[in-house]
Amino acid sequence: MRTALQYVLSAIFIAQMYLMMAILAIYWTPIAIFRRDAAFDAVQSYCRWVRGSAALLVGLKSEIRGEVPTDEVLIASKHQSFFDIIMIVSVVPRPKFIMKKELLWAPIVGWYARRLGCIPVDRGKRGQAIKKMVDDVHSGRARPGQLIIYPQGTRVAAGATKPYKVGVGVLYSQVGQDCVPAATNVGVFWPRHGILRKPGLAVVEFLPRIPAGARVEDFMTRIETDIEGASNRLMAEAGFVVGK
Repeated sequence: MRTALQYVLSAIFIAQMYLMMAILAIYWTPIAIFRRDAAFDAVQSYCRWVRGSAALLVGLKSEIRGEVPTDEVLIASKHQSFFDIIMIVSVVPRPKFIMKKELLWAPIVGWYARRLGCIPVDRGKRGQAIKKMVDDVHSGRARPGQLIIYPQGTRVAAGATKPYKVGVGVLYSQVGQDCVPAATNVGVFWPRHGILRKPGLAVVEFLPRIPAGARVEDFMTRIETDIEGASNRLMAEAGFVVGK
């Protein structure tokens, strides 16, 4: 009975989440057309709404730990579900992403992605995207902010394993910016697929930054060790047994 109720509450939560996206877009878009800063205000207000309504409707509270990066850095984050995106964007001042090019055509999301300065990537052409992004940074064309990247390249379910892609190391070495790793346990409560949202405490933790200039091999070893170790710790704290 309790599980059935949680499914109902999850469905209500998801429905209102997308309804609020439309409502906030109607309010913010005319402003964001003329003032780019308003695009950041819009997405952050939406993300904070999602966090608040998740706590209220499905009992999923959320917490940010560690020092939130506010300067121009790379954020290399564990990616378990849509909710870790929501949590990070709700607190960093100028978030932008490397994202699938297809998302540019998504209603509302695509327009705001352009406005935030997100970098679209063709499937199978990530190397070209990295080169263009590095060129844009060096030429001054890239808009300043916090570039959020997923070292594993996609969402990875809680407890699952997937190799870290060297592209994040290449980007780190060529852009010449510090990198802030981020760990999470959100997949325990908000899975990659399905509508069930479980009660609990979802955490995104910003870990100690890695200064620019490290060797790519050392950088790759460190982010995987730091992110996976911290994510496993957070999942264990949430009662999830890693490895089962």
